[in-house]
Amino acid sequence: MLVDSHCHLDKLDYEKLHTGIDDVLAKAKARGVEYFLSVGVTLKSFPAMMEMIEPHANVFASCGVHPLDIEEGFDFEQLKAYAQHERVVAIGETGLDYHYQPELAEKQQEIFRQQVRLAVELNKPLIIHTRMARNDTMRILREEGAEKCGGVLHCFTESLEMAQEAIELGFYISISGIVTFNKASELKHVVSSLPLERLLVETDSPYLAPIPYRGKQNQPAYVREVAEYIALLKGVSVEEVEEITTNNFFNLFSRSKR
Repeated sequence: MLVDSHCHLDKLDYEKLHTGIDDVLAKAKARGVEYFLSVGVTLKSFPAMMEMIEPHANVFASCGVHPLDIEEGFDFEQLKAYAQHERVVAIGETGLDYHYQPELAEKQQEIFRQQVRLAVELNKPLIIHTRMARNDTMRILREEGAEKCGGVLHCFTESLEMAQEAIELGFYISISGIVTFNKASELKHVVSSLPLERLLVETDSPYLAPIPYRGKQNQPAYVREVAEYIALLKGVSVEEVEEITTNNFFNLFSRSKR
């Protein structure tokens, strides 16, 4: 059994590729993917995402404002209200991205801090996006006491040193389809070096489809390719990767109920 620990179910193509969320989940189940975490990126889109997943008890949710979406609006009290929904098991996607919007670094940092504080207050783990902001990401997590709530660095593409530093704070490292890309040598080294007990698997769908689907829209069913590639890198069975990463997911998101 697999868990897609990070997907954007409300952003998939329901006009050409899927007939609806039932279709997406059925395709995933046919490949052994039983649980899903649908990740919020804006406050505006959160209610519709929750309405979409509501009938499906095996789909959990997170609530947050992505660093590249902060200009769409951030309201701490609204986020806090949404985050207390019983299906919300995490705060995020939040973090820092200096690759696309370095000019908003200061604003990103302040909104990131507020979301970390909320996660600590509600004792819900964080889902972190970080790109070209290694030092500031880890500094803010430490300064705001993120070890109290834990979390995950999702779609990880950073250094082994950053991964180890995050693990010391009690965080997990989530691996996406990027690990299958030919040029992802540093990420392959990271995965080979870290213990399975600190890894999660994800698609980040509809983005970043793994080989052999690269160039197509990603979907939760493809998390199996990620797990298979991790098994290859670490020299273990796919079944072992499935079991350990699934246990990791439920250990982290302990408020999730099977």
